[in-house]
Amino acid sequence: MNTQATTATVTPFTQNLKQQQQKQQTAREVIAANVQALIEQLEQGHSEGLTAYLLAMGKFHNYSFGNIMEIARQRPDATRVAGMYAWNQLGRRVKKGEKGIRILVPMIGIRRKKDAEVEKDIRTQNQPVLVGFRSAYVFDVSQTDGAELPELSERVKGNVGEHRERLIDLVIAQGIELDWKESISPALGVSYGGKIVLFPGQETAEEFSTLVHELAHEMLHKAERRTATTKTVRETEAEAIAFVVGKTIGLDSGRASADYIHLYHGNAALLTESLEVIQKTAAVILSALETTGGERSTGAKTEARNTA
Repeated sequence: MNTQATTATVTPFTQNLKQQQQKQQTAREVIAANVQALIEQLEQGHSEGLTAYLLAMGKFHNYSFGNIMEIARQRPDATRVAGMYAWNQLGRRVKKGEKGIRILVPMIGIRRKKDAEVEKDIRTQNQPVLVGFRSAYVFDVSQTDGAELPELSERVKGNVGEHRERLIDLVIAQGIELDWKESISPALGVSYGGKIVLFPGQETAEEFSTLVHELAHEMLHKAERRTATTKTVRETEAEAIAFVVGKTIGLDSGRASADYIHLYHGNAALLTESLEVIQKTAAVILSALETTGGERSTGAKTEARNTA
């Protein structure tokens, strides 16, 4: 994917939200405004902004759904973001005149119970509660100068390396049987609900992408969804997850960005739901791929099921 082309195309996306952004107070409002801007693009036949968002899912999978959308909208070419204090701690300084990327951070307050209630159960005293959100600003590494940074994680280019074994570990942790059979041809992979079958002899990168795709089906599409989805939407969701994961570990994805326009068919609620489950599922898979040696994710199965 050409980063420059993507950046140029999504500029109107940023401009359309400039005035709305000043009025937003809640995470829900941020998400709704960003989804509406994506819809306007998709209705015009353009999906580059959505593709930029999918790329951001992989780069910033530890961020919330709403904040990933904010980062992708404001700076689609961002690769690594942090607050000014965090950059200072890493020996880097934000360049003069750079504009921060606005995100929302939770405000935590203390709920104080009446003395009589506290006497009944002291554990309920001074409970932390979410009282709202406030604006905060982060900066991309390209907006800073200073000490060289270590690589965040292993990156591969066309070679999945240890990620293949880690992905298989995650499949097993999900309680899913994995097998290889030529009889599924011409399909490269099939999800049967509790079992995935792959066509043998695929190139390693292709097999990896196929397995992510079928694992996404297992994690998302065997459970009841709030909104009815078509087969096209389900396939596009699974392919989008494979795109996010593959791009994040350095694979060259051959999917055209226009394919992701199928996530939207005139239904804003369905688009929002699809984006949320894509982000959450990709985050679970990427977290498992980032573990090393004996640090396999024991909680992946529970978290993954909760995304459906």
